Amino acid sequence: MLKEEQASKDNQEEKNNEEDLDYKIENVVATVTMEIQEKIDLTKIAAKYPQSEYNPERFPGLVMRVEKPRGTALIFSTGKMVVTGLRKASQADTVVEKIVKNITKVGIPIKNPQIIIQNIVASGDLHTHIDLNLAAVVMEYAMYEPEVFPGLIYRMQDPKSVFLLFSTGKIVCTGIKTEDVVANAVSKLNKEIRELGVAKSPGEMEDFQDLTFI
Repeated sequence: MLKEEQASKDNQEEKNNEEDLDYKIENVVATVTMEIQEKIDLTKIAAKYPQSEYNPERFPGLVMRVEKPRGTALIFSTGKMVVTGLRKASQADTVVEKIVKNITKVGIPIKNPQIIIQNIVASGDLHTHIDLNLAAVVMEYAMYEPEVFPGLIYRMQDPKSVFLLFSTGKIVCTGIKTEDVVANAVSKLNKEIRELGVAKSPGEMEDFQDLTFI
Protein backbone atom coordinates (compact mmCIF):
# COMPACT_ATOMS: atom_id res chain seq x y z
CA MET A 1 0.00 0.00 0.00
CA LEU A 2 2.84 2.37 0.87
CA LYS A 3 4.47 1.68 -2.51
CA GLU A 4 1.21 2.53 -4.28
CA GLU A 5 0.88 5.77 -2.31
CA GLN A 6 4.48 6.74 -3.11
CA ALA A 7 3.98 5.94 -6.80
CA SER A 8 0.83 8.05 -6.85
CA LYS A 9 2.70 10.90 -5.12
CA ASP A 10 5.58 10.68 -7.61
CA ASN A 11 3.17 10.69 -10.54
CA GLN A 12 1.38 13.74 -9.18
CA GLU A 13 4.69 15.59 -8.67
CA GLU A 14 5.75 14.72 -12.21
CA LYS A 15 2.40 15.93 -13.54
CA ASN A 16 2.76 19.20 -11.64
CA ASN A 17 6.27 19.70 -13.03
CA GLU A 18 4.99 19.07 -16.57
CA GLU A 19 2.27 21.65 -16.05
CA ASP A 20 4.92 24.13 -14.92
CA LEU A 21 6.72 23.96 -18.26
CA ASP A 22 7.08 27.48 -19.55
CA TYR A 23 8.76 28.10 -22.89
CA LYS A 24 8.17 29.86 -26.19
CA ILE A 25 9.59 29.78 -29.69
CA GLU A 26 11.84 32.80 -30.26
CA ASN A 27 13.09 32.19 -33.77
CA VAL A 28 12.67 29.74 -36.62
CA VAL A 29 15.28 29.60 -39.38
CA ALA A 30 14.54 28.04 -42.76
CA THR A 31 16.48 27.67 -45.98
CA VAL A 32 14.80 27.86 -49.39
CA THR A 33 15.95 26.75 -52.83
CA MET A 34 14.09 27.93 -55.94
CA GLU A 35 14.21 26.98 -59.60
CA ILE A 36 15.55 29.88 -61.69
CA GLN A 37 16.28 30.33 -65.38
CA GLU A 38 19.18 32.69 -64.77
CA LYS A 39 20.79 34.44 -61.83
CA ILE A 40 18.39 36.70 -59.93
CA ASP A 41 18.99 40.41 -60.55
CA LEU A 42 19.00 41.66 -56.96
CA THR A 43 19.55 45.26 -58.07
CA LYS A 44 16.27 45.12 -59.96
CA ILE A 45 14.45 43.89 -56.87
CA ALA A 46 16.02 46.60 -54.71
CA ALA A 47 14.88 49.28 -57.15
CA LYS A 48 11.31 47.99 -57.05
CA TYR A 49 11.16 47.62 -53.26
CA PRO A 50 13.03 50.53 -51.62
CA GLN A 51 12.27 49.11 -48.17
CA SER A 52 14.57 46.18 -48.99
CA GLU A 53 18.29 46.41 -48.24
CA TYR A 54 21.00 45.59 -50.76
CA ASN A 55 24.62 46.60 -50.48
CA PRO A 56 26.68 44.08 -52.48
CA GLU A 57 29.95 45.65 -51.33
CA ARG A 58 29.14 44.65 -47.77
CA PHE A 59 26.97 41.54 -48.20
CA PRO A 60 26.08 39.51 -51.32
CA GLY A 61 22.44 39.00 -50.38
CA LEU A 62 19.38 41.24 -50.48
CA VAL A 63 17.37 41.66 -47.28
CA MET A 64 13.60 41.67 -47.65
CA ARG A 65 11.15 41.85 -44.74
CA VAL A 66 7.58 40.62 -44.52
CA GLU A 67 5.26 42.14 -41.91
CA LYS A 68 2.47 39.57 -41.57
CA PRO A 69 3.57 37.07 -40.49
CA ARG A 70 6.79 38.78 -39.51
CA GLY A 71 9.89 37.34 -41.16
CA THR A 72 13.13 38.39 -42.81
CA ALA A 73 14.62 36.83 -45.92
CA LEU A 74 18.15 36.92 -47.24
CA ILE A 75 17.84 36.46 -50.99
CA PHE A 76 20.83 35.43 -53.12
CA SER A 77 21.27 35.63 -56.87
CA THR A 78 21.68 31.84 -57.00
CA GLY A 79 18.02 31.33 -56.12
CA LYS A 80 18.70 30.44 -52.52
CA MET A 81 17.16 32.15 -49.51
CA VAL A 82 17.48 32.09 -45.76
CA VAL A 83 14.35 33.03 -43.85
CA THR A 84 14.60 33.98 -40.18
CA GLY A 85 12.64 35.76 -37.48
CA LEU A 86 9.62 33.44 -37.64
CA ARG A 87 7.79 32.51 -34.45
CA LYS A 88 6.25 29.34 -35.87
CA ALA A 89 7.54 26.84 -38.40
CA SER A 90 4.13 26.88 -40.08
CA GLN A 91 4.66 30.55 -40.99
CA ALA A 92 7.50 29.70 -43.38
CA ASP A 93 5.16 28.79 -46.26
CA THR A 94 3.27 32.09 -46.06
CA VAL A 95 6.41 34.24 -45.80
CA VAL A 96 8.12 32.46 -48.71
CA GLU A 97 4.97 32.71 -50.81
CA LYS A 98 4.85 36.49 -50.31
CA ILE A 99 8.53 36.90 -51.14
CA VAL A 100 8.24 34.78 -54.28
CA LYS A 101 5.27 36.92 -55.34
CA ASN A 102 7.30 40.09 -54.81
CA ILE A 103 10.15 38.76 -56.92
CA THR A 104 7.92 37.61 -59.78
CA LYS A 105 6.25 41.05 -59.86
CA VAL A 106 9.62 42.44 -60.93
CA GLY A 107 9.56 40.14 -63.93
CA ILE A 108 12.00 37.55 -62.58
CA PRO A 109 10.71 34.00 -63.16
CA ILE A 110 11.18 31.69 -60.19
CA LYS A 111 9.21 28.63 -59.16
CA ASN A 112 9.01 25.53 -57.00
CA PRO A 113 10.47 26.86 -53.73
CA GLN A 114 11.66 24.05 -51.47
CA ILE A 115 11.59 24.96 -47.77
CA ILE A 116 13.62 23.20 -45.09
CA ILE A 117 13.42 24.19 -41.42
CA GLN A 118 17.02 24.29 -40.21
CA ASN A 119 16.79 25.46 -36.62
CA ILE A 120 14.32 26.44 -33.92
CA VAL A 121 15.39 28.56 -30.96
CA ALA A 122 13.24 28.57 -27.83
CA SER A 123 13.58 30.21 -24.44
CA GLY A 124 11.99 29.07 -21.23
CA ASP A 125 11.87 28.97 -17.46
CA LEU A 126 11.98 25.76 -15.42
CA HIS A 127 10.75 27.65 -12.35
CA THR A 128 13.50 26.36 -10.10
CA HIS A 129 17.03 27.40 -9.27
CA ILE A 130 19.73 25.17 -10.74
CA ASP A 131 23.02 24.26 -9.09
CA LEU A 132 25.21 24.58 -12.17
CA ASN A 133 28.35 23.34 -10.42
CA LEU A 134 26.60 20.12 -9.45
CA ALA A 135 24.94 19.86 -12.86
CA ALA A 136 28.33 20.03 -14.57
CA VAL A 137 29.38 16.97 -12.56
CA VAL A 138 26.30 14.75 -12.74
CA MET A 139 25.00 15.59 -16.22
CA GLU A 140 26.74 13.91 -19.15
CA TYR A 141 27.70 16.11 -22.10
CA ALA A 142 27.59 19.24 -19.93
CA MET A 143 30.19 22.02 -19.93
CA TYR A 144 30.35 24.86 -17.42
CA GLU A 145 33.03 27.54 -17.37
CA PRO A 146 31.63 30.45 -15.31
CA GLU A 147 34.75 32.55 -15.92
CA VAL A 148 33.93 32.50 -19.65
CA PHE A 149 30.13 32.30 -19.75
CA PRO A 150 27.56 32.37 -16.92
CA GLY A 151 25.47 29.52 -18.32
CA LEU A 152 25.99 25.77 -18.52
CA ILE A 153 26.01 24.23 -21.99
CA TYR A 154 24.22 20.90 -22.10
CA ARG A 155 24.22 18.81 -25.28
CA MET A 156 21.21 16.53 -24.99
CA GLN A 157 21.69 13.38 -27.04
CA ASP A 158 18.07 12.32 -27.47
CA PRO A 159 16.41 14.33 -28.82
CA LYS A 160 19.51 15.94 -30.29
CA SER A 161 19.57 19.51 -28.99
CA VAL A 162 21.69 22.08 -27.18
CA PHE A 163 20.58 23.86 -24.01
CA LEU A 164 21.93 26.84 -22.15
CA LEU A 165 21.03 26.54 -18.48
CA PHE A 166 21.26 29.40 -16.02
CA SER A 167 21.19 29.26 -12.23
CA THR A 168 17.88 31.16 -12.21
CA GLY A 169 16.17 28.32 -14.05
CA LYS A 170 16.08 30.19 -17.35
CA ILE A 171 16.95 28.11 -20.40
CA VAL A 172 17.61 28.53 -24.12
CA CYS A 173 17.12 25.60 -26.48
CA THR A 174 18.49 25.35 -30.01
CA GLY A 175 19.49 22.83 -32.64
CA ILE A 176 15.99 21.38 -33.14
CA LYS A 177 13.99 21.37 -36.37
CA THR A 178 10.40 20.67 -35.26
CA GLU A 179 8.24 22.26 -32.57
CA ASP A 180 7.03 18.97 -31.09
CA VAL A 181 10.64 17.91 -30.51
CA VAL A 182 11.25 21.20 -28.70
CA ALA A 183 8.41 20.30 -26.34
CA ASN A 184 9.85 16.81 -25.80
CA ALA A 185 13.36 18.15 -25.14
CA VAL A 186 12.21 20.78 -22.63
CA SER A 187 10.05 18.21 -20.86
CA LYS A 188 12.96 15.75 -20.67
CA LEU A 189 15.32 18.42 -19.35
CA ASN A 190 12.78 19.46 -16.73
CA LYS A 191 12.57 15.86 -15.56
CA GLU A 192 16.34 15.30 -15.62
CA ILE A 193 17.33 18.26 -13.46
CA ARG A 194 14.88 17.15 -10.78
CA GLU A 195 15.81 13.47 -10.87
CA LEU A 196 19.52 14.33 -10.72
CA GLY A 197 19.01 16.63 -7.75
CA VAL A 198 20.34 19.79 -9.37
CA ALA A 199 17.04 21.66 -8.98
CA LYS A 200 17.35 23.71 -5.79
CA SER A 201 15.15 26.02 -3.76
CA PRO A 202 16.41 29.62 -3.21
CA GLY A 203 17.36 28.71 0.36
CA GLU A 204 19.43 25.74 -0.76
CA MET A 205 21.26 27.90 -3.30
CA GLU A 206 22.10 30.48 -0.59
CA ASP A 207 23.42 27.75 1.70
CA PHE A 208 25.56 26.39 -1.12
CA GLN A 209 26.96 29.83 -1.93
CA ASP A 210 27.81 30.46 1.74
CA LEU A 211 29.73 27.19 1.92
CA THR A 212 31.50 27.94 -1.34
CA PHE A 213 33.01 31.20 -0.14
CA ILE A 214 33.99 30.15 3.42
